[in-house]
Amino acid sequence: MYEPAHFRIEDRESLFSVIRANPLAMLVTAGEGGLMANPIPFVISGEPGREKLRAHLARPNPQWREIAAGAEPLAIFQSVDHYVSPGWYATKRETHKVVPTWNYVVVQVRGPARIDDSAAYLHDQIDQLTRQHEAHRAEPWNVADAPQPFIEAQMRGIVGVEIEIREMTGKFKLSQNRNRADQQGVHDGLLTERDPDAAQMRAMIAAHLARNAP
Repeated sequence: MYEPAHFRIEDRESLFSVIRANPLAMLVTAGEGGLMANPIPFVISGEPGREKLRAHLARPNPQWREIAAGAEPLAIFQSVDHYVSPGWYATKRETHKVVPTWNYVVVQVRGPARIDDSAAYLHDQIDQLTRQHEAHRAEPWNVADAPQPFIEAQMRGIVGVEIEIREMTGKFKLSQNRNRADQQGVHDGLLTERDPDAAQMRAMIAAHLARNAP
C-alpha cells in the first residue's frame, strides 16, 4: 500500500481498533487460480504482540484451498471514507490551486496462514465472532442456543483460516497534508454533509486537529 509519511499510522492499538470496528475484510489471495477476493469477517486472537486473525470460509469456496497450497493472504479492512470538496479549503479563496480528493481509513494485514477445519477451532472461532457482535444486545444470541447437532452440521460446511500478523500497515488519510486552515475547512465542510460517514470523518479530523494544536 502506498503510504506517504503524513498518512502512515504505526500504533498497533490504533490499527487493531479499526479492525475491531470494521471486522469485515476483503480477503485477497493470488494463487494458481489467479486473483481471488472475498469479504470475510475476522476476529483478533492471541497474546499481545503475537496476535492472529481468525476467520472461516464456506467449504465450497476455492480460496481456502489456495491458502492451503501456500498462497499468502492479504486482509484489507476499510473504515470510514468521504469525498473532500476543494471548495472547503481556505486555499481556494487565496489561490484557487486546489483539486478534489478522498479521505479514508484503511488497515492491511498480511502474513503466513494455515487452514484448520477441526471442530475445536471452528467452534472457538464462531463462538468468539458471535460473542463480539452480540455482546451489546439486550438478549444476546449464543452459539449454545442452537441445538448441538445443528451446529455440528453447520461446521461441516466451513473451513477455518488463521493468519499470522507478520505485517500490519495503516493509512489514515485525514487531510494531514494540507495546512491547518485547510484541515479546519474540511472539518467544517463536512458539517454540511448529511451522511453518517461525514460525521465520523469529521470526528476523526477534529481529534487529529486537537492532538496537533499549536
